[in-house]
Amino acid sequence: MNNRTPVSLCSILLLGQAFSSHALDAPQSVALTGIVNDSQGQPVENAGVSIQDAKGETIGHATTGRDGHFTVDGIDAGTYAATVDAKGFGTATSITTVEAGQSARVLNIVLKKYATLDVTVNAQRLDRARNGLLPEVGTSVYRITQADINAMPQGANTPLNQVLLQAPGVASDSFGQVHVRGDHADLQYRINGIIIPEPISGFGQSFDTRIIDQLNLVTGALPAQYGYRTAGIVDIRTKSGNLGNGGSIDVYGGSHQTIQTSADVFGSAGPFSYYFSGMLGQNNLGIEAPTSDGSPLHDHTRQGNGFGYMSYLINPLTRVSVMFGTASNQFQIPNTPGLPPVFTLNGSSNFNSADLNETQSELNNFAVLALQGTNGGALDYQVALFTRYTRTKFNPDPVGDLIFNGVASEDFHSNRANGVQADTTYRLNDSHTLRAGIMFQEEHAVFDNSVSVFPADADGNQLSDQPFTIDDSNSKTGYLYSAYVQDEWKITSKLTLNYGLRYDRMDEYVQAGQLSPRIGLVYQPTNATTIHAGYARYFTPPAFELVSSSTVSRFNGTTNQSPTAQNDPVQPERSHYFDIGVTQRVTSAFTVGLDAYYKISSNLLDEGQFGTALIFTPFNYQYGRVYGFELTTSYRQDNISAYLNVAYSRAQGKNIDSAQFNFGPDELAYISNNWVYLDHDQRITASFGGTYAIGATTLTADGIVGSGLRSGFANTDRLPWYAQINLGVIQHFNEPLVGKFDARLVLVNAFGRVYQIRNGSGIGVGAPQYGPQRAVYAGITKHF
Repeated sequence: MNNRTPVSLCSILLLGQAFSSHALDAPQSVALTGIVNDSQGQPVENAGVSIQDAKGETIGHATTGRDGHFTVDGIDAGTYAATVDAKGFGTATSITTVEAGQSARVLNIVLKKYATLDVTVNAQRLDRARNGLLPEVGTSVYRITQADINAMPQGANTPLNQVLLQAPGVASDSFGQVHVRGDHADLQYRINGIIIPEPISGFGQSFDTRIIDQLNLVTGALPAQYGYRTAGIVDIRTKSGNLGNGGSIDVYGGSHQTIQTSADVFGSAGPFSYYFSGMLGQNNLGIEAPTSDGSPLHDHTRQGNGFGYMSYLINPLTRVSVMFGTASNQFQIPNTPGLPPVFTLNGSSNFNSADLNETQSELNNFAVLALQGTNGGALDYQVALFTRYTRTKFNPDPVGDLIFNGVASEDFHSNRANGVQADTTYRLNDSHTLRAGIMFQEEHAVFDNSVSVFPADADGNQLSDQPFTIDDSNSKTGYLYSAYVQDEWKITSKLTLNYGLRYDRMDEYVQAGQLSPRIGLVYQPTNATTIHAGYARYFTPPAFELVSSSTVSRFNGTTNQSPTAQNDPVQPERSHYFDIGVTQRVTSAFTVGLDAYYKISSNLLDEGQFGTALIFTPFNYQYGRVYGFELTTSYRQDNISAYLNVAYSRAQGKNIDSAQFNFGPDELAYISNNWVYLDHDQRITASFGGTYAIGATTLTADGIVGSGLRSGFANTDRLPWYAQINLGVIQHFNEPLVGKFDARLVLVNAFGRVYQIRNGSGIGVGAPQYGPQRAVYAGITKHF
């Protein structure tokens, strides 16, 4: 590893020397010259030489010739740093003092070849600098590492939403959704510290679990750094090629005609490193079954995704990186046999509901270009440009949907987002770390719907069996702006305070903004005890890609007319959030934590599925309140590890004040005068798991338990308790010729418990869904 002094540290030292030195004589310019050789004594041609003065300002440049010599003229008396860079070599810095009266000052600088260790150390230094941009003071953080994921029964084949279900306070829902601390979705995904704008809600997962090196779920009273989506920050730090070359190939399959292949590869070459992964798969359980039949009808899915991360060390203190990803999924919509026809089409009402042929396709692409660096001392920064394109296409059964629903809607929704994000950290001194940043995002949403309907009277009764088509298309461009500043103040060695301000502004279907104070406190009275508390003011815009300006009156007099005509615009949610918690390390192996939270909201945001297409629509409750607590425990000792999380939550709203056309008059009237539970409210949520290693064999299990989501008129009822336990056996091999590979056998829902996630009733719930029944899978992973 090269022994060199970072440029920023040199500048600080030189500045100190300049202040402490005696008064200088009148300046007299001299020539600063030198020779640059490699470690073998050979001259280095085309090396760039930069001269900085004691203030850190660059005052001269030069390039070495074939003999390795360089000269910089016009140097006044003083102390300077000469920094030398050359392709294939590590950066070298030399400190020199030019005295008055000298005719010239000669430097001899030796460059060392870029070694793998140099690259690794520099990359790790930049990783630490990037992590330092993301404060966690006063929050609740649950960390899941790559090793934790590999130890799960399904390993890296575990969908991301099921990985998140193992964190405290995360409740499961249909269509692959999860809810954190009583919020509907409202999750912000970051990859390597950069916000990835959310896609249009669908059935597939946007990110593959195998790209994760570490996942942090950050909840509670968030620092000013975080806005936009605030129920939880899913901070994904991806794998990279900084630690060597390698990869894996995985084949996984079993029940429901599941077959899935995936691979990843990583490595580095000098200052360049890379990581790529991809997956292709298909099965016959793409969406949760609408019946208790373990083999649902018409539920085939084909899914694929890819991810790439490349980085290049411009110099030891600066890195440029590119990330990109894609997820392309196709789903059949599962059928419920035996449904009675409701409408007549062209004189006929005969149609077997088991033969319906609805499908949905989804595409989500994103890309990021980031420049990240540090001056090696006080300043860290990251500036990123991001883009994302997402689309969802729902294809109806043109005959069956009209007969059963009176509506056959072909829906195409797309959204393109472009933006910039900049974050900086400046360590003012040992007590104060300042952070500031901005984010700007432009979105353009397109809604293109072709809706076939029947004529109907005011009560919705069919007047003709001849359908007609209404084209309902529109588009909208919207903007989000945000800025923040905060200070992490280490009051004492045991007490840290993080306080700041955040400003958010939206210019979408409505215009609104808010200045939000944030404050978080962490106190460590002992090495084993950590107490945190915080307050945050939140501003949450509705999901722009889901809000349509469709004209409700366009469908009056049809079988798609709305029960009410009122359609006030969806507003951003504004809330006050309080959080307090304690973590206690009982022994070196056992840790326990307790956390409580309370949120008061105006215009509380929720989403529901109100049409025949499986696309969600946002709406507001005028008043909202969410509160609860979480208990977390973990044990890790030698070959045994285990965890248990239990959460209690209450989420309620009152008086729907936007998108009212989706609701019946009786339901609106009841909700206007009563606090109702949100449809995703679940009183008790628990997750647990553990591993036991015996030599090269690992026994593993995980599970979830829930008291049931809400159901019935205005969510006045709830579904029964449910539980699902998954078991797995992992065998590690290291055989001659073949090398290292793993084999695993997985039993999903090992005890075969049949349970409902939804029963088709409740606010914004369109159809029943059941959890997965017992299934057997096996996989082989070859490492190279």
